[in-house]
Amino acid sequence: MTRSQPRRARGTVGHANSALNLRLVLATFGLVVMTVFAVLAFGADIAWLGVVCALLAVVAVVDLVVIQRRRAARRREEPGVRHSLFE
Repeated sequence: MTRSQPRRARGTVGHANSALNLRLVLATFGLVVMTVFAVLAFGADIAWLGVVCALLAVVAVVDLVVIQRRRAARRREEPGVRHSLFE
Protein backbone atom coordinates (compact mmCIF):
# COMPACT_ATOMS: atom_id res chain seq x y z
CA MET A 1 0.00 0.00 0.00
CA THR A 2 1.25 3.47 -0.82
CA ARG A 3 1.30 6.30 1.67
CA SER A 4 0.00 8.87 -0.81
CA GLN A 5 -3.41 7.17 -0.94
CA PRO A 6 -5.84 6.96 1.97
CA ARG A 7 -6.06 3.61 3.73
CA ARG A 8 -8.33 1.03 2.10
CA ALA A 9 -8.76 3.24 -0.96
CA ARG A 10 -9.41 1.60 -4.30
CA GLY A 11 -6.75 3.61 -6.09
CA THR A 12 -3.15 2.55 -6.52
CA VAL A 13 0.01 4.29 -7.62
CA GLY A 14 -0.68 3.18 -11.20
CA HIS A 15 -4.29 4.31 -11.07
CA ALA A 16 -4.69 7.18 -8.62
CA ASN A 17 -7.66 7.57 -6.31
CA SER A 18 -8.00 11.24 -7.26
CA ALA A 19 -6.33 13.68 -9.62
CA LEU A 20 -4.22 15.56 -7.08
CA ASN A 21 -2.99 18.23 -9.48
CA LEU A 22 -6.52 19.00 -10.63
CA ARG A 23 -7.70 19.11 -7.01
CA LEU A 24 -4.85 21.53 -6.27
CA VAL A 25 -5.96 23.88 -9.06
CA LEU A 26 -9.62 23.73 -8.01
CA ALA A 27 -8.85 24.28 -4.32
CA THR A 28 -6.65 27.26 -5.17
CA PHE A 29 -9.41 28.72 -7.34
CA GLY A 30 -11.92 28.21 -4.51
CA LEU A 31 -9.61 29.90 -2.02
CA VAL A 32 -9.10 32.95 -4.23
CA VAL A 33 -12.77 33.30 -5.15
CA MET A 34 -14.06 32.84 -1.59
CA THR A 35 -11.51 35.30 -0.22
CA VAL A 36 -12.54 37.93 -2.76
CA PHE A 37 -16.25 37.31 -2.06
CA ALA A 38 -15.66 37.54 1.70
CA VAL A 39 -13.90 40.89 1.33
CA LEU A 40 -16.66 42.18 -0.94
CA ALA A 41 -19.40 40.95 1.41
CA PHE A 42 -17.79 42.56 4.45
CA GLY A 43 -17.31 45.75 2.41
CA ALA A 44 -21.01 45.75 1.53
CA ASP A 45 -21.97 45.21 5.20
CA ILE A 46 -23.36 41.72 4.59
CA ALA A 47 -21.60 40.11 7.52
CA TRP A 48 -23.34 36.72 7.41
CA LEU A 49 -22.33 36.20 3.79
CA GLY A 50 -18.78 37.32 4.56
CA VAL A 51 -18.55 34.79 7.38
CA VAL A 52 -19.83 31.98 5.14
CA CYS A 53 -17.33 32.86 2.41
CA ALA A 54 -14.50 33.10 4.95
CA LEU A 55 -15.39 29.66 6.32
CA LEU A 56 -15.36 28.21 2.81
CA ALA A 57 -11.95 29.82 2.25
CA VAL A 58 -10.69 28.09 5.41
CA VAL A 59 -12.01 24.77 4.08
CA ALA A 60 -10.08 25.40 0.85
CA VAL A 61 -6.89 26.04 2.85
CA VAL A 62 -7.32 22.75 4.74
CA ASP A 63 -7.91 20.96 1.44
CA LEU A 64 -4.74 22.53 0.01
CA VAL A 65 -2.72 21.23 2.96
CA VAL A 66 -4.09 17.71 2.52
CA ILE A 67 -3.43 17.76 -1.22
CA GLN A 68 0.13 19.00 -0.78
CA ARG A 69 0.86 16.27 1.78
CA ARG A 70 -0.41 13.60 -0.63
CA ARG A 71 1.55 15.08 -3.53
CA ALA A 72 4.72 15.09 -1.41
CA ALA A 73 4.17 11.44 -0.48
CA ARG A 74 3.61 10.55 -4.13
CA ARG A 75 6.79 12.44 -5.07
CA ARG A 76 8.78 10.45 -2.49
CA GLU A 77 7.37 7.16 -3.82
CA GLU A 78 7.94 8.01 -7.48
CA PRO A 79 11.02 10.26 -7.70
CA GLY A 80 11.52 11.94 -11.06
CA VAL A 81 8.01 11.16 -12.38
CA ARG A 82 6.02 14.11 -13.73
CA HIS A 83 2.23 13.96 -13.47
CA SER A 84 -0.19 15.81 -15.72
CA LEU A 85 -3.08 17.88 -14.44
CA PHE A 86 -5.44 14.89 -14.55
CA GLU A 87 -3.18 12.31 -12.79
